[in-house]
Amino acid sequence: MALCGGVGASALPSELIVHIFSFLPARDKLRASAVCSRWRECLFYPALWPQLKLRLGGGSGPRTDETPKLEFLMRKFGSFVRELQLEFAPVEGYLSPLQGVDGGMDPTGDDQQLPGRWRDALHTYLEQVLCVLRSLRNNRNLQKLSLYGDTCILHEEGIVDNIPLNQCEQEGKKIKEIKQLFEEILANSRQLKWLSSAFMLGMVTPNSLSAMSNLSANTLEHLSLLDNQIPSLIPCIEVHRLHNLRSLALDFCDFTSEMCRILSTSDHLPLHRLSLLLNSTALPNKPLDVTPSEKDWQVLVRHSANLRVYIMALDVRSQDLLSVLKPSLPLERIHFDSYSTCTSEAVVDLISRQYLKTLTHFILMRDLMERDDTGFPDLSDSRNEDPLVILAWRCTRLSVLVIHGYTVWAHNLIAISRLRGSNLKVLAVSEESIDFDQDQHLLFQEEDPIHNLIEEVSSGLGRPWHPMVDTSVVLSEPTQHFYREMQRFSEGM
Repeated sequence: MALCGGVGASALPSELIVHIFSFLPARDKLRASAVCSRWRECLFYPALWPQLKLRLGGGSGPRTDETPKLEFLMRKFGSFVRELQLEFAPVEGYLSPLQGVDGGMDPTGDDQQLPGRWRDALHTYLEQVLCVLRSLRNNRNLQKLSLYGDTCILHEEGIVDNIPLNQCEQEGKKIKEIKQLFEEILANSRQLKWLSSAFMLGMVTPNSLSAMSNLSANTLEHLSLLDNQIPSLIPCIEVHRLHNLRSLALDFCDFTSEMCRILSTSDHLPLHRLSLLLNSTALPNKPLDVTPSEKDWQVLVRHSANLRVYIMALDVRSQDLLSVLKPSLPLERIHFDSYSTCTSEAVVDLISRQYLKTLTHFILMRDLMERDDTGFPDLSDSRNEDPLVILAWRCTRLSVLVIHGYTVWAHNLIAISRLRGSNLKVLAVSEESIDFDQDQHLLFQEEDPIHNLIEEVSSGLGRPWHPMVDTSVVLSEPTQHFYREMQRFSEGM
């Protein structure tokens, strides 16, 4: 069957070609655009590109070829794309050559090329952000804008302080332009429903939301602004305008009693999803005493009956956690990730008692670098009453349990699998976290206790199960994990 003669593909009307190409994934559309000029014209029809999802950076070295590709895509789609989701990681490729013996980076070491490398990385990041924002400035159809900048490591390791942006970016002109462009996009938007910016270096300020048009303020359903800045990026005065907000993500310390009361008023729609990031590095400058009280949570839950909360606690002390985990907080998901602190038995017990009707996800992580000769920390003072077993017993909706860096006794793991059975959709426990009680001879009479454990847990869950060997599956960068989990959590509403 000939397709290239007088009749065939070339004779088809453009509308039909566009419809056929609508069934192709994005990558195949781009490949097909190189076939001929007719296809290229049809493939860049706006209706074929309602959304665009990209991740820039990563790998083991500089990715200098990605900026031209980004410029091409944004030139083609930036003025009409309705949903844009981008993750920037231009500095990720620069991390591996700078690893020290202890796994950290030394920005003041002997490598004389270090300042130049980081200047190049920051330059790439800023150029790519400018490319995206410039192409979006006149897009009035934009409905979803989600940007994530994988730049937290720069703050944590002091790179930004050692290489000031005003030195490597012409006295901060590019940073200033980024801020102005972001505010211009918010001002020109007419039907924005989703706005998310996480750790975008130098883009969002406490005044950014004030630039948003009233039309978008009335249509906005999800708002997520996260950064390492001390002032709150979501002022309470701006929350007053967001009457249709259904999902919110921000720093826990910025979710104040005043904001909680505003969201509880009758002129605001009920809130469905609330994602809170509690980072110990922010606590010295952002006290927890301004966060909602038990009464504030009661009023909010009364107004938003279907509200569910997701919390990630990064290296937070147990006493701080005990002070903010109020009984009326409708906690559905909680993720502990620590390097120098340990989650206590009291915190796990409090969660299992207060949130037994709402908790579905429980993730307990601790960095391997903190392990000493005594092994992983053990949450249970008494092995007959392990807090993780009690959690599985009390929380009947528990469906995801992930543990790494804490001791999990084999017989307790079996008990957890039997308590929750097939309802526990994810049970991920790292192999090095599992320990065997020498007194449990009756459970493990064979030579291979791991084999016995696998059989018992698989039987309890009603499906094949194995300990987690590849911990890289769960050992992602915490803020990146929070951003991605928050996206899925909020989209699930």
